[in-house]
Amino acid sequence: MGCRERTGHMTPPDPSHPPDRAADQAAAAWVARRDRGLSAREQDEYLDWLRADPRRGAAIARHEETLRRMQRLAQWQPALSQETNPDLFAPPRRRRQWLTVSLAAAAAVGALLLYLPRPARPPANATPGSYLRVNERERLADGSVAELREGSRLDVHFSATERRVRLTGGEAQFTVAKDAVRPFIVEAGGVAVRALGTVFNVRLDAASVDVLVTEGRVQVAAPPPPPGSAPVAAPLVVAASQRTVVPIAPTPAAPEVVPVTPEQVREVLAWQAPRLQFFETPLADAVAEFNRHNRHRLILGDPELGRIPIGGTFRIDNVEGFARLLELTLGIRSEARSPDETVLLRGR
Repeated sequence: MGCRERTGHMTPPDPSHPPDRAADQAAAAWVARRDRGLSAREQDEYLDWLRADPRRGAAIARHEETLRRMQRLAQWQPALSQETNPDLFAPPRRRRQWLTVSLAAAAAVGALLLYLPRPARPPANATPGSYLRVNERERLADGSVAELREGSRLDVHFSATERRVRLTGGEAQFTVAKDAVRPFIVEAGGVAVRALGTVFNVRLDAASVDVLVTEGRVQVAAPPPPPGSAPVAAPLVVAASQRTVVPIAPTPAAPEVVPVTPEQVREVLAWQAPRLQFFETPLADAVAEFNRHNRHRLILGDPELGRIPIGGTFRIDNVEGFARLLELTLGIRSEARSPDETVLLRGR
């Protein structure tokens, strides 16, 4: 798929100073813990850790970039791309030391659309004989609906005066039921998103909160600044087909509201698509599962390849991206036999 860009709010890495390995390992651990969901206490600890040293933000940014590249590759569908993306498969312009740590962090993140040969543990929601996964849809007490990305968690606190939901990690889309008396507020990383009768998506990243509105409007308030800092900016109003990215670490950059195209909306919400999840699954079974759901068929040119165990989570319609990941990680060649058939062969 096309590149999903994020507004950068973090200090860029200085190529003349190699990253500190201890800080890099800590950043990798935080990225992994964040994607599986932070508790309220962990979220506070993470923010304190991030604010204690501005160099930690750069370490987080490096790991985020590596994971974004993997996510883009796992969802990449050249047939649906309007233009080529030569940077998608280009090697990162970073030092090998931190890249290795980033890949280790990626292996710990179960929610990534990522190929992993032998993941550390089976998925918690695995059902024997079934590889298909769909997102959890949680209907709240007021009739609102939250669709949760895998690994995301919510703390819901409704009272007589307000409806407050805390996103402690991951991503969720909210379809809010109208209530003139009790406002609906989503809190993520200290950022408060107040719904004004709407449908909107919130993603809690390592250093920012990304808010996309598809219907209605929301009001977005940044977290309070540290003592002695400049006063916080006034809340932003984000309307349908608009987006804002709010940093959760101190930064001179102020968040902006930007318009988004329908294609960009589809890219942001691509996580809602059904997906296939494998754990220690023979490649032959994974191929059969893709063929069951797609017109474009994968064919094993060598039956011995079918015994290779693989793991990971993939878009159900991402046949070409799946084949390309096999090429990059296992050295398996893929050759198009016809417009609707791809043959998997041993690498030369």
